[in-house]
Amino acid sequence: MHDLLDPWKNPVTYAIPFFLLSIAIELAALKWLDHGEGSVAGHKPPTGYHGRDARTSMGMGAISLVFSLALKVGSFLVYTAVFVYVTPDAIKMPTDTWWYWVLVILAVDFTFYLSHRFVHRVNVGWAAHQAHHSSEYMNFATALRQKWNPWFEFLFWLPLPFLGFSPWTIYMAFGFNLVYQFFVHTETIDKLWRPIELVMNTPSHHRVHHGSDPEYLDKNYAGIFIIWDRLLGSFVEEKQRPTYGLTKPVNSYNLIKLQYGDYAQIVRNVRGAHGWRERLGYLFGPPGWEPQQPAEPALSPAGAD
Repeated sequence: MHDLLDPWKNPVTYAIPFFLLSIAIELAALKWLDHGEGSVAGHKPPTGYHGRDARTSMGMGAISLVFSLALKVGSFLVYTAVFVYVTPDAIKMPTDTWWYWVLVILAVDFTFYLSHRFVHRVNVGWAAHQAHHSSEYMNFATALRQKWNPWFEFLFWLPLPFLGFSPWTIYMAFGFNLVYQFFVHTETIDKLWRPIELVMNTPSHHRVHHGSDPEYLDKNYAGIFIIWDRLLGSFVEEKQRPTYGLTKPVNSYNLIKLQYGDYAQIVRNVRGAHGWRERLGYLFGPPGWEPQQPAEPALSPAGAD
């Protein structure tokens, strides 16, 4: 537990200076390319950075560290209990081999894909995740626009200690996963060498994921490896520049509204629902789910009896 709470045992801690440096370099490059803030008075530029939007993203990221730590502590206790008291010793894998780290990185990445797909397709999950998609910009600051409610990830990681993965290595692998994902949030990198595009999640693939265009919606859930999307039918190639943000923009920089506005709407919908079928639909249906309205009765033809 002490190692888990030690920030110097977290790969993200070492990456933070590189995150900030990358934001500064990207911002300078975009300013030089004349894509910066204020290119048209009173209007947000189509690419680059918007000061208030970027500050909102970084504020969300800083506060999310507290919620992430709470998740780690709670889930670590459960994972450790499973690993120590339930997992047979015969399937516990040695953590001091190279192949173990390949396996745990693949396993964590696959469970990330599953949890990511879940939060996009189930309303109660989307209410937590939509904050990350609320920016209309695609840049390194947007990568820091993290949710404050990462509870679903705990459920999707739960099989890993059953399968013999040591709990502390799960968090280490997820830290590397997050660091990798930071660098795919950018418009300054075009498509890469085709073999890389075939296997890895790239800026091009992740731009699609952040698009609100109908052809891009709910695609490319990958963390590190795009192979999961290719195998499971959720892959779409970038054809034109996406329109970023939500299909229904929040139009607010209020952190509480961005993080909990959808939850408040779910509560209102559930309280006003007619029966358990509607309540469950508002919770576990797809985002935007509404109860089916009865069909209007057909009008009789003129002159009919």
